[in-house]
Amino acid sequence: MFIRALRNAALALPLIFCASVLQAREAPVPRYDHIFVIVEENHTADQVLGTGKSPTLDRLAAQYGVATNFYAETHPSEPNYVAMMAGDTLGIRDDDAFYCKPNSGQEGCEDSDSDDYVDHTVYTPGFMDQLRERGLSWKGYFEDIPEAGSLVVRSPVQDEPEPGKPRSLYAAKHNPFVNFKSVQDDPRRAEHIVGFDVLEADAASGKLPNFAFIVPNQCNDMHGLVGTHVPWSCLYINQSRLVERADKRLASLIDMLTKTPAWTGKGNTAIVITFDENDSGSSGDHPDGCCGSGPDDPHNPGGGWIATIVMTNHGPRALKDPTPYNHYSLLRTMEQAFGISTYIGHAADTDKGVVAMTPLFDVTPVSTR
Repeated sequence: MFIRALRNAALALPLIFCASVLQAREAPVPRYDHIFVIVEENHTADQVLGTGKSPTLDRLAAQYGVATNFYAETHPSEPNYVAMMAGDTLGIRDDDAFYCKPNSGQEGCEDSDSDDYVDHTVYTPGFMDQLRERGLSWKGYFEDIPEAGSLVVRSPVQDEPEPGKPRSLYAAKHNPFVNFKSVQDDPRRAEHIVGFDVLEADAASGKLPNFAFIVPNQCNDMHGLVGTHVPWSCLYINQSRLVERADKRLASLIDMLTKTPAWTGKGNTAIVITFDENDSGSSGDHPDGCCGSGPDDPHNPGGGWIATIVMTNHGPRALKDPTPYNHYSLLRTMEQAFGISTYIGHAADTDKGVVAMTPLFDVTPVSTR
């Protein structure tokens, strides 16, 4: 029943709804003390909601708030992650390493001889730079990153295996911070880019940052792997088990975060669960993108319809928001929530329908009938 309601809510809005959003007056987002974003991988909304394979996602979507018309910017993964922090894919169209430049020919730069290839290091400010300027704290928590502040492209690798572990559990293509020059050169990088061991310690000590970006490994984020030591539940071809495995990992993360003082205290805290993109072309009756992202933009052609759930400790319950949103909308929302009024990149594109996700972040509970 839930997915039917979700689909009906989404399909009830014709594509021209984006145009009407341009004329709407945006309500301000309340101030938040903490926002924690958990990113999953490569599934369309109706592949994970209402299927019975992800009971945690279903429960949270029904209990809190769900954006029923949320879209990614492009394919594959890396440009979507960059878009979340930069407000733009910045011309990146592949999963090549963050150090790659046109025609570099380095390992990890397999597509560098392609047309329109761009430098994969980002020199413009990102969301974390905005937070730092306001004296707010941030961390990226990455499961199976080999060490804090690491700039490896993937881990484990063939030359440095870990007994019993598959290769590439951690992948830098899912870590947008390492693309930014400001982070690469930061002497305190190891304080900001850390593993899940630090996440557990920070949660236990009540010292979570204002903004946390949380990415499970490629067995636990619905991405999947192939090769030696890959468990059956992580095999890329075993989608049902892969979704179930990631949902269980998500349940443990939510359980941990909702026991922290950040969640149980008087301040406003949000936990956002979103995806990088869908699985390349299974949006069905839904468009590939919205809000300035679509087929007419070669760098933002649309990354498909994805599930995005917003949990708030003092906000709405059982809310389905049909407004078209994308990662730029989420960035704009977070900027407002932290008192930042200068939007970066496409987060400023109100003329293209990029608006804040205010209904889902409202701190006044929504009554349901």
